[in-house]
Amino acid sequence: MSFSNRVATFATVTFALAALIGIGTPGFAQEINRAINVPTLASVPAQATANQPVLTPAIATSAGPTDPLDSSASDDLQNGDTVEYGTLADAVAAQSMPETIADDLQCMAGAIYFESKGEPLTGQLAVAEVILNRTKSGRFPKSVCSVVTQRGQFSFVRGGRVPAIALNKQYRTAVAVARVALADAWDSPASGAMYFHARRVSPSWNRTQVAAIGNHVFYR
Repeated sequence: MSFSNRVATFATVTFALAALIGIGTPGFAQEINRAINVPTLASVPAQATANQPVLTPAIATSAGPTDPLDSSASDDLQNGDTVEYGTLADAVAAQSMPETIADDLQCMAGAIYFESKGEPLTGQLAVAEVILNRTKSGRFPKSVCSVVTQRGQFSFVRGGRVPAIALNKQYRTAVAVARVALADAWDSPASGAMYFHARRVSPSWNRTQVAAIGNHVFYR
């Protein structure tokens, strides 16, 4: 065999051995595997395929409903949310009885109860309107309780305090009306009223009448 033929044979054997060794070597097989496993469209992050952020589970999951009238979230009314009701009765029925009654709510509900528990809901709301208007007037105390317990204003007040009330149906309604009023969730038919009296009396007031509801007459 000539020298050139021996060289060619040696080269052929060398390449064959290299191929066999390469195929049996894990590192080489992994490199081949990497070259074959080209990422598909599904494995490419969303931001690489569209100008949209990738939603994480926390963002993609919608939040559950909250109680609109809860004092922590209370209440739709106290969260700044706008709640629309078909009627005043619907607004009152939607109010829950809180486990703990705050001072202003207790004073307002007490005034509604003692002054108008037998009146239509509009009449009860009008009593609440008088109290709220007084707190904003600059002529009366600035808090609900201070207005309600002010000396000589409401005859049911005893020793500067609102008497205790049994948890009956009429009181629950008074609390609900008070919540509606405090949240300004329904317009009172006695808008602007700051005084009222029972129809059975005729005080010589030189005031403008704004409404007559049930057994009460309301004045500005």
